[in-house]
Amino acid sequence: MAREFARKFYNSKAWKKCREAYKQSVYGLCERCGQPGDEVHHKIYLTPDNMNDPEVTLSWDNLELLCASCHSKEHMSKYDVVREDVMFDENGDLIRSE
Repeated sequence: MAREFARKFYNSKAWKKCREAYKQSVYGLCERCGQPGDEVHHKIYLTPDNMNDPEVTLSWDNLELLCASCHSKEHMSKYDVVREDVMFDENGDLIRSE
């Protein structure tokens, strides 16, 4: 979900046109894993300070097509989402690792 300051940009014709053209240019495949891509990701994250800079918002040099999984990994990499002390059992229940 887009942050509030970027909502207008992500709904703009310019972004939608750029997004689709970029997606087609990489054949709709995630540029990290090769699966079908869903998200056109900004390598330099959008901020209120750079929102009006087309070199950041619309430049293909700053874009990367990612699948949902790779996009989630990109944005969640700052969090430790894997723990060594727990695991899922055959029923999908969380249990302590041995």
